[in-house]
Amino acid sequence: MNGLADHAESESLWAAVVERDPTATFVYSVASTGIYCRPRCPARRPLRDNVAFHATAAEAERLGFRPCKRCRPGDALAELAALAPVVAMCELIERRSAAPSLAELAAHVGLSPAYAHRRFVQTMGLTPKQYRAASDRQRVSRAMLKEETMTRAIYAAGFSSPARFYERVDGLLGMPARDYRRGAQGLTIEHALGACTLGAVLVAYTERGVCSVLLGDDPERLVQDLRARFPRASIGRASVEGDQLLAQVIAAIEDDGGGLGRALPLDLRGTVFQERVWRALGQISRGNTVTYRELATALGAPTSARAVARACADNPIAVLVPCHRVVRGDGSLAGYRWGIERKRELLRRESKRGEDEAAVRQERAERSHDEPVDDLAMLARAGGKVHSGEE
Repeated sequence: MNGLADHAESESLWAAVVERDPTATFVYSVASTGIYCRPRCPARRPLRDNVAFHATAAEAERLGFRPCKRCRPGDALAELAALAPVVAMCELIERRSAAPSLAELAAHVGLSPAYAHRRFVQTMGLTPKQYRAASDRQRVSRAMLKEETMTRAIYAAGFSSPARFYERVDGLLGMPARDYRRGAQGLTIEHALGACTLGAVLVAYTERGVCSVLLGDDPERLVQDLRARFPRASIGRASVEGDQLLAQVIAAIEDDGGGLGRALPLDLRGTVFQERVWRALGQISRGNTVTYRELATALGAPTSARAVARACADNPIAVLVPCHRVVRGDGSLAGYRWGIERKRELLRRESKRGEDEAAVRQERAERSHDEPVDDLAMLARAGGKVHSGEE
């Protein structure tokens, strides 16, 4: 990150160190101490000239830096620690019969309203109000499909009266309740098929974003899997815009789930718990892994390792939601929806890419500051590639 970042990006990273930004995901090393830290580290601030920036802890360690004992930057669990207040806010939103205000949510976790809102949006990809609506929508849809009568469904969904239910149901479900009970969910999905180095790839999307990225050997089987997941949706072939989206997703897959995929909007559709797990997966940076139990603990449900494993198995968006970064307690690879060999290859690529980028930084450090440096040539010698801003 340090050698390949431009001046503006470096100054932005330094600002995060100065402000001890707890949401920043990179690490920085200090040449004078040989130690690397997270931006939120409470230690004394180093001199700017001694600081270099790294995308992951693994990169800093490959360059010979030791992890700080105060902020524990080499601990993958520390990357999930920031989830704790967000998890607490989610639980309060789900538990309350009436939606809590932002002030109530912030007071519940001991943060200012503005900061609590920012943390929530950064982690969940939704505002607290949007999360409440998603939670209500899931509760209503489950009740309507499960209960025999509309009256029972209304009260099972937590509404105090039919009037209150009918005030909100069209907005929650996007259609009248009677139509939903007949099975017409009104969801339109387009899909595109292509190929990447991991095999066939299917990308499906709604008006809200990517809802599925499926990998396999047989393209037609991927289409069948999509239809099985959305049996009531109207599913068709993609337009030109869909083909462009497919190209973006394939580029993200070949970039090992790196920054290219983070700009793509996602349409996650699962239970509240599943969506929590899927969004938490996005907090695990490239090059790191956690265990199912560690992820469950970070979500505030330490006894739910099996439920976390099931949510990972049900994840419909390969690579962009990186469930491949979760492993067994002994570090071995557990099952992967798209094949254990693909999981092993993804992790191998992420490790290799980190090594290549570290090699570039190491060579830069060894070269004279007065001597011109060709980043492209150095990374080519390391066996990797550079993505310029024009790509």
